[in-house]
Amino acid sequence: MALVSADTKISELLTELHQLIKQTQEERSRSEHNLLNIQKTHERMQTENKTSPYYRTKLRGLYTTAKADAEAECSILRHALDKIAEIKSLLEERRIAAKMAGVYSDSDPPRKTMRRGVLMTLLQQSAMTLPLWIGKPGDSPPPLCGAMPASSDYVAKPGDKVAARVKAVDGDEQWILAEVVSYSHSTNKYEVDDIDEEGKDKDQLVLALYPQTTCFYRALIHTPPHRPQDDYSVLFEDTSYADGYSPPLNVAQRYVVACKENKKK
Repeated sequence: MALVSADTKISELLTELHQLIKQTQEERSRSEHNLLNIQKTHERMQTENKTSPYYRTKLRGLYTTAKADAEAECSILRHALDKIAEIKSLLEERRIAAKMAGVYSDSDPPRKTMRRGVLMTLLQQSAMTLPLWIGKPGDSPPPLCGAMPASSDYVAKPGDKVAARVKAVDGDEQWILAEVVSYSHSTNKYEVDDIDEEGKDKDQLVLALYPQTTCFYRALIHTPPHRPQDDYSVLFEDTSYADGYSPPLNVAQRYVVACKENKKK
């Protein structure tokens, strides 16, 4: 029954999102005429080689309108991002409920049946669809944005992807990409599922998911992302290289987390 209810809510949210996308396009088309007027006014000023009070007054009005248009479009886009985040949250809740009920779909089969290449592709797609944080001038990134650490009292929710420190069969400890199953307040420990069920700012020390694996390793940030869709460029600790670090490798923002351990000497 809960799955049906989630499907209905998701359908409603998708309809609302579609309307917001249409509004964004309408707002953008409306503002294009004003932007064209700004461009033409500048061209006329250059042709006449003068800046008269008339042009200054006209440009002031045009830029004021352009600013208002941009703010209106920004507001619609932020509303759309909120809808997307809500849809993703409902999809994740539905997936967890279906998993607990033992119900699987073609789009989300049990990971035991996945080939490694398929799993790696899904992980990369998941990283590319991470909710987008868009701060205003002067804002600092919130906890868990990129490599920003979580707050001290944060408790991960069931279904959250985490870097988990676990003991391997040989007794060695390693960091793996895992999914939270539950959290015990009495023991302060998590129960997690290994994602790979078939097996296992610049110069800042982090834990990063090594390409084509589901294991996290210590690394130094070489180049942070400049755009929301950019990856981190990191240097993994590797004793096979003279300086102790690998050449720069790209890792999606979602799979770079803060490392609390001290940097190796």
